[in-house]
Amino acid sequence: MLRVVESIEAVREACDEARKAGKRVGLVPTMGALHEGHLQLVEACREEAEFVVVSIFVNPTQFGPSEDFTRYPRTLEADVAGCEKAGADLIFAPSASTMYPRGFSATHVEVAGISDMLEGASRPGHFRGVATVVLKLFTIVQPDVAHFGAKDYQQQLVIRRMVEDLNVRVAVRVVPTVREADGLAMSSRNRYLSPEQRAAATVLSRALFSARDAVHAGLRQGDRVRQILRETIECERLANLDYAEVADADTLEPLGDWEPGRRVVALLAVRVGSTRLIDNLVLAE
Repeated sequence: MLRVVESIEAVREACDEARKAGKRVGLVPTMGALHEGHLQLVEACREEAEFVVVSIFVNPTQFGPSEDFTRYPRTLEADVAGCEKAGADLIFAPSASTMYPRGFSATHVEVAGISDMLEGASRPGHFRGVATVVLKLFTIVQPDVAHFGAKDYQQQLVIRRMVEDLNVRVAVRVVPTVREADGLAMSSRNRYLSPEQRAAATVLSRALFSARDAVHAGLRQGDRVRQILRETIECERLANLDYAEVADADTLEPLGDWEPGRRVVALLAVRVGSTRLIDNLVLAE
């Protein structure tokens, strides 16, 4: 039966009991407001672990001063129901004071380089907050495996680099982006959109699919692919482009022309109304 706990001690006790019983422990870190994409992470984790922990914590340290921390959706009751259906065993839903007790300020995790571009440049300090809270969760749960979504492409690269550099004993899995029928990547922030904005938001996936089609047809020039992305976004009057990048899929190094066999990803950040959305698509592997 699914349990919901708030204390670090309760999570550790439950995970220790699972390990003593010979079970592999899995972790799915989330900020709640769960959608089908999150639940597929839980299901994927369940395939590898006999004891699955889902963390639900709206992490204040990864939000900037003018971002949406206070209004970020909090839907714990619905999240619990979804996690139970998807096969989770434990939900860890701590308070901010549990994760960041009084006096917590001196210790942070920064993954230099890959954290400084794209989302890192647009949202200074964001990845420091992400890396710090994820490492805390890894330390608390001590999972054998942890699952993340590919929609947050740069985030999973940051976490994988942190795990490798700090010798964290966890296998990081990345699950493909889950999309609505019209191509829009599932996101907790989609619920901010009005019906008109929701329709306009499909421009992100349309731009990415157009870029992919061009690459599959033989285009291997980064500047021309960026132009496809930009021009598609600019045709939507409700959309304002933050960035459109074509990069090495492993390092996020911006690409000019590339040779066949290179792994290439396109990444977008776009505001639709006041809602900032991100999406990505691997164009070549």
